[in-house]
Amino acid sequence: MSVVLKSDDWHPLCRRTFEELDAPLITVWPAVAEASHLLKHVDRGQANLLRLVESGAFKLAHLDRDDLPRMRELMAKYHDLPMDLADAALVRVAERDQIDRVFTIDRRDFEIYRPARISRFRILP
Repeated sequence: MSVVLKSDDWHPLCRRTFEELDAPLITVWPAVAEASHLLKHVDRGQANLLRLVESGAFKLAHLDRDDLPRMRELMAKYHDLPMDLADAALVRVAERDQIDRVFTIDRRDFEIYRPARISRFRILP
């Protein structure tokens, strides 16, 4: 999950893409935590993010201890970017659940990541 502010150049395209999506959105708690951190100086940003989570606008994918070894592998593999915990969790869930689409403005990293059993991500918007 990437944070998009109305004043951000990406906002119009992200909003249109979000409204046109036909599949449910899925994210992970580390991505929500990262978004919350990025929103700490935005008026009502963190509260609005938590309301979005509460509303069910997206599903929170389950992560447990069994996912950690692969997340560590991914972070080691992409240490030169570096890959953070949120990205490692998202890639792990995508591999595990065979999800090939990702909604992010972090195109640089997600164009590089090569998840197992998925040739490459289809990046939205």
